[in-house]
Amino acid sequence: MADFLIRPDLSDDDAVLPPTAALHDVVRVCRGVAAASDDEVIEEVPVALVYNGISQAVMLASPADLEDFALGFSLGEGILAHRRELYDLEVRNTCNGISIEMDIAPQRFLQLKERRRNLAGRTGCGLCGVESLADVARMPAALATTGEQQVSLAAIDRCLQQLNDWQPLRRQTGSAHGSAWADLAGNIQCCREDVGRHNALDKLVGALARQQTPRGAGFALVTSRASYEMVQKAATAGISTLVAISAPTSLAIRQAEAAGIMLLGFARPGQLVAYSHSERLGTQAENLLHPVI
Repeated sequence: MADFLIRPDLSDDDAVLPPTAALHDVVRVCRGVAAASDDEVIEEVPVALVYNGISQAVMLASPADLEDFALGFSLGEGILAHRRELYDLEVRNTCNGISIEMDIAPQRFLQLKERRRNLAGRTGCGLCGVESLADVARMPAALATTGEQQVSLAAIDRCLQQLNDWQPLRRQTGSAHGSAWADLAGNIQCCREDVGRHNALDKLVGALARQQTPRGAGFALVTSRASYEMVQKAATAGISTLVAISAPTSLAIRQAEAAGIMLLGFARPGQLVAYSHSERLGTQAENLLHPVI
């Protein structure tokens, strides 16, 4: 598990984090008939990410698995290169939202301050956390993939079939994204949920980092489209196969190809679309592409 200290704030009576869903009065209409009812609706709260006393970002997120979120966000954004560079973490509930206060390695903090100085003098291009247009193409070195990282169609089907059981917030509210990690047999080992698709993947990356899960023997599945940011986060985390239940973007496909990521979209039981590195789908896909006559 993690080698940094997690310290939930227990000093105040309101230290308990907000619930992940709230009950609202609604009017349901079915076949032209209206009836008063109630509905469980997902919550989103402001979450401030604070490094060595300086706030770097405020995100809207579901108030669950916030330790994983903070670590995954920090790794994905390049603020940290390794989980060991996070020394301490404290989750504090405030009147305006939630503050996650982190103590990070001095060298990383110096780099973060320099990044903030550069950002202050630039005109933004409309992308969260991006300082210049060149940063849009930020991508780690191509992943070294081996034969063991092949993923079978049967494993993806098994993962899809298990996914609903790992998404209690989605079952409760109908509006939570999920990011799951499955082994090569398709058995889900970890899943994280959030109102935001990026947040859900950050939480998963943080959980895998804390658990020191090897990335070579599994794949990630996300309940969203696969945009370039999702591919970037996967590449930074060393995830070589990213499966999405919706479509990718063209930029995401190009980046997945360059990063050595097998990118699969429109995943449903028995069907999917392979957009990059389809050779790693294994012998079953190879037989479909080149049938033996």
